[in-house]
Amino acid sequence: MAPTSPADTPHPARPGGGLSRERIVDAAIQLIDADGVTALTMRRLGSSLQVEAMSLYRYVNGREDLLEAVVDALVDSVEVPPPGRLQPVDGWQAFLQVLAHDVRRLALEHPAAFPLIATRHPAAPWLRPPLRSLRIVEAFLEGLRARGFTDDQAVRAYRTFTSFLLGHLLLESAMQGADMSPVEEPLDEGDAALPNRDESLDLGHYPSLTRLRPRLTEDHAEEEFEAALEHLLVRLDLELAQ
Repeated sequence: MAPTSPADTPHPARPGGGLSRERIVDAAIQLIDADGVTALTMRRLGSSLQVEAMSLYRYVNGREDLLEAVVDALVDSVEVPPPGRLQPVDGWQAFLQVLAHDVRRLALEHPAAFPLIATRHPAAPWLRPPLRSLRIVEAFLEGLRARGFTDDQAVRAYRTFTSFLLGHLLLESAMQGADMSPVEEPLDEGDAALPNRDESLDLGHYPSLTRLRPRLTEDHAEEEFEAALEHLLVRLDLELAQ
């Protein structure tokens, strides 16, 4: 048997080797999935990565920045089907069905983290959880417009759709044991990437958001609540009549 050279000898992974912001965020999501948001501390996260907690601050600016990164990473996993992908049927109903199920997939895979997506302030008040990223809202509005919605109809659909998703999926998360109490937010720890101010958002690459931002900002909460309640009563009435 030929002797092995030093290059052939396997070496144990170096603790903390290859540390990066992405790896830290992934580890934070795993910790939240396993033990809940309240279990996420810099010390415990460092322990799971086999590094000192202080090493994490080279990549994240404290727990606040880390929670924002967790939300961004989870929301970014949602896919909005572009026009033409849902053949042979690619109407708006199929579009909303596929999108709703993908957001539900996110909530079911990460029930302990979903309340973060639902409750943390988005980058602008007119972005509504759980569809809270510029990319997703732009794709949502463009997807409905490409399928025959007017601007006003697309904005109303965004408001109604997000309200439905939020209420139903928060309830499902709670039923799976997720903590619904808000996470205590620590003080800014220096240069933490805190949620953007509305006026600082760069919408240059989002033409639909640029055009529809004033309408998205309008407050129709009472009207939407009454409409949703009326639709619920109509649905219940139809079921009772069967």
